[in-house]
Amino acid sequence: MPGMDAKETGLIIRPATPDEYAAIGELTVDVYVGEGFVREGSPYVDELADTGHRAAAAEILVAVHADRIVGSLTVARPGSPYAEIARPGELEFRMLAVGKAARGLGVGTALVRNVIETAQAEGFDAVALTTMPVMADARRIYDRLGFRHVPDRDWYTNAGELLTVLRLDLNP
Repeated sequence: MPGMDAKETGLIIRPATPDEYAAIGELTVDVYVGEGFVREGSPYVDELADTGHRAAAAEILVAVHADRIVGSLTVARPGSPYAEIARPGELEFRMLAVGKAARGLGVGTALVRNVIETAQAEGFDAVALTTMPVMADARRIYDRLGFRHVPDRDWYTNAGELLTVLRLDLNP
């Protein structure tokens, strides 16, 4: 992981393995429901929990610290069912989740940087994501890394929740 002090923190970012899918799903649901981003009972909770289904169509990254999964995100390549908002030339990521006990270790930043480095290495023009106004901690990471709001691409969930689209131009 170039440019990261992951060795100092003991943080490892890598692709998830099938034996980790249940723990990743549990962590993601705990963060999204526990933080109030998604209502318990929402159909989206099942999607967040089903890491195996996501992994069949997308890349799942995990952050491991002290031999524990402390974070994850889903990399949605163009044309995959999880690439909801990416336009041609954009790599999208979704479902960033960092466990409460790991906050402050740079987990979210390391996961997002990994996506940015992948996008650069593979010749993408940009990285795109959807977030919510209540996701303040994640938004600070995105702002710090240079993501910019693209208001004309914002959209609403079926439940009427505003979703904000952010984009990092890799060829400024």
